[in-house]
Amino acid sequence: MGLLRMRIVLPAMLAATSVLAQEQPAYSALPGEAPIPLEASPAVPAKAPDLEPPGGNRVFGVLPNYRTADASQEGTVLSAGRKLDIASKDSFDYPLVALAGALAGLGQLTGQNPSFGQGIEGYGHRLATSYADQSLGNMFTEGVFPVLLHEDPRYFRRGSGSTMSRVGYALTRVFVTHKDSGDARFNYSEWLGNASAVAISNTYYPGGFTLAGNGTKLLMQVGTDAVSQVLKEFWPDIKRRMFRKTPG
Repeated sequence: MGLLRMRIVLPAMLAATSVLAQEQPAYSALPGEAPIPLEASPAVPAKAPDLEPPGGNRVFGVLPNYRTADASQEGTVLSAGRKLDIASKDSFDYPLVALAGALAGLGQLTGQNPSFGQGIEGYGHRLATSYADQSLGNMFTEGVFPVLLHEDPRYFRRGSGSTMSRVGYALTRVFVTHKDSGDARFNYSEWLGNASAVAISNTYYPGGFTLAGNGTKLLMQVGTDAVSQVLKEFWPDIKRRMFRKTPG
């Protein structure tokens, strides 16, 4: 009988203790002493919703668009896993091979890296190195460095305002980004990520590379990212006009 009573009373006492702990203030002021207000807990940024990028996953069906987010998502935070997931999607999405193929064809047409030669072998070499340039740049700028530096790799599309203000905003995002805490700062991930990709590319491009040559390549990659952000800013508008239904 005593054991049965304990099984009934003990859970009841624990439940009552839990309720009282929630109802009682953490501090009781002494008589004549002003009560001390409780400190508010610091605001924790909301987790970023898993939404489709504005305009879909690809710009013109070719340019990966996974890092683009609506402006309403500013202030949300991505986990390290989500950052790496965005980077991998942008780096290994199959249309990126088509983009690398176009750049390889341009390089072959203009005679870039003559040591690669011409013909199928030369084109294949240019295709592989061009794809490596794109994928390494994406992985470092959108995944590795944002995780290490606690930066947000997303491009937050403005979607409103004058054309020139939106162009200026898109171009300058290679200089400005958000930390996971929400504060704005210089976009270290963009520059350090692309610089790392350029440094690694020295191992698979023949010839002696100079500091000036690497600097030029870095500026080209950052410039490519800036232009791609302009396309991402206006792509939903272009898409709506392209597929606007005409009255029957």
